[in-house]
Amino acid sequence: MVNNPLKKLWIGSCTVITRTKQQDPVTKRIEFIEETIYENEPCRLSYQRLSPTTDKNGIAEVVQVPKLFLSNEINIPPGSKIIVTQNGRTTEFSNSGQPALYSNHQEIVLELFKRWA
Repeated sequence: MVNNPLKKLWIGSCTVITRTKQQDPVTKRIEFIEETIYENEPCRLSYQRLSPTTDKNGIAEVVQVPKLFLSNEINIPPGSKIIVTQNGRTTEFSNSGQPALYSNHQEIVLELFKRWA
């Protein structure tokens, strides 16, 4: 594997959780369970765009686009919950779609996790 100099910038870690269907063998009911597929993966959380707080119908709104940088060897399915810890803070995100893949890394646009779809 080629040494990846970008990894020196990855000061955070992330855990990736998916939601899968599972049938209860007794009740035969379908239940959704959370399954951790990656844990403590090195990453870096950055922001594509920052803007000042805007006033939308009397409600303050902050517009920012978080972006996650991590190894391109990791496959994160769309809709996964991604828990990022960086600079002493932990935040739950969901990924909004397919990553941008590069030779040494991938970039995934995130949004704050609200609930499972």
